[in-house]
Amino acid sequence: MTTETERLRDRVAAELLRARDRTVRLTEAVDEGDLVAQHSPLMSPLVWDLAHVGNQEELWLVRDVGGREPVRRDIDELYDAFKHARRDRRALPLLNAAEARRYVAQVRDKALDVLDHARLDQGRRLVADGFAFGMIVQHEQQHDETMLATHQLRAGPPVLSAAAPPSPSSVVTGEAFVPGGPFTMGTSTEAWALDNERPAHQVLVPGFHIDRAAVTNAAYAAFIDAGGYDDPRWWSTPGWNHRQEAGLVAPAHWQRDGRGWAATTFGRTEPIVPDEPVVHVGFHEASAYAAWAGKRLPTEAEWEKAARWDPATGRSRRYPWGDESPSPHHANLGQQHLRPAAAGAFPAGASPLGVHQLIGDVWEWTSSDFHGYPGFAAFPYREYSEVFFGPDYKVLRGGSFGTDRSAVRGTFRNWDYPIRRQIFTGFRCARDA
Repeated sequence: MTTETERLRDRVAAELLRARDRTVRLTEAVDEGDLVAQHSPLMSPLVWDLAHVGNQEELWLVRDVGGREPVRRDIDELYDAFKHARRDRRALPLLNAAEARRYVAQVRDKALDVLDHARLDQGRRLVADGFAFGMIVQHEQQHDETMLATHQLRAGPPVLSAAAPPSPSSVVTGEAFVPGGPFTMGTSTEAWALDNERPAHQVLVPGFHIDRAAVTNAAYAAFIDAGGYDDPRWWSTPGWNHRQEAGLVAPAHWQRDGRGWAATTFGRTEPIVPDEPVVHVGFHEASAYAAWAGKRLPTEAEWEKAARWDPATGRSRRYPWGDESPSPHHANLGQQHLRPAAAGAFPAGASPLGVHQLIGDVWEWTSSDFHGYPGFAAFPYREYSEVFFGPDYKVLRGGSFGTDRSAVRGTFRNWDYPIRRQIFTGFRCARDA
């Protein structure tokens, strides 16, 4: 008879394999020259990410959980994300492609042996419910999304391909009203939730309206054509200063093609699809558009209430559609498609209030700074979340087409500098009731 522990062990092994399969696809799609190249000062060389996921797996699963001897203690500092800025990593004595592949394979063999012997049903908090293994799964999938963003920034012919996202039977427009009142934000029960998602707590949110879909390419192009990038009325002071200093005139990767706007996506330049969410815009651009439209960005609490609150029961769901884990008919996740899907393409993923595609497609900027929740406790290390708390970072929610289902939840929190555009970012607007 299969025990719960055996089922958990099988699930962990499958998730580790799924993450590694994606890492292999992303790193084998290019030659060694591309693997070691610095495609952007904002991004590490792909070969650094490859060895880094192995090093994290070694540190946490092989050495800590397993208590095994180090595989390569000599490279720990090279692959410590806090020791070297991304722009400097190309100059480090990194493992070459062959060495990195051998290293991550060796670490994985040892990690799977640790999994075979780990007590997942008792003992240390780090190991209970397979948390340490789930943390490593999510870490690798997060770096896979980072590597996908690096692919978007590399020059040269296309090397990635995927099916086009589904088209909606009807395009979703308009707003949904979210009634005022308390709801439960965050989680204390999700086994693999990370420290910044915890603990669950009650938040009182006044009633508000929120867009039923993310802002589309067509809507954003109208903002540009109306002179939105040239009118400081719509921009905050730091936003306007950045727009001028960076010379922003449109989302990243957009250019005029003689008939309108086109965008370059993973090496292919094509006209923008009007009903798809705009992507590669920073927080300042999103805020300016919202002001121009007579709205604002939602707070993080508003976003989560729209995504999780069930008006019929008053409880918070795991996902907009319920407690069931994401499947391909719920959301555009996991690099199955290499661009966002048009508004309304995933009706099965809508919330009870009719808000669509809150999970997947594009990370959505909120107006909130990144802080810990009341009762926050760093676990298992401060550098995952706590060192980033403060006004320098804005919270993003919901995941993108490049986010894996293991690395996104209704409670999952991402954060970045407000000027960042290399990640797969978009937004939707809100307004007071």
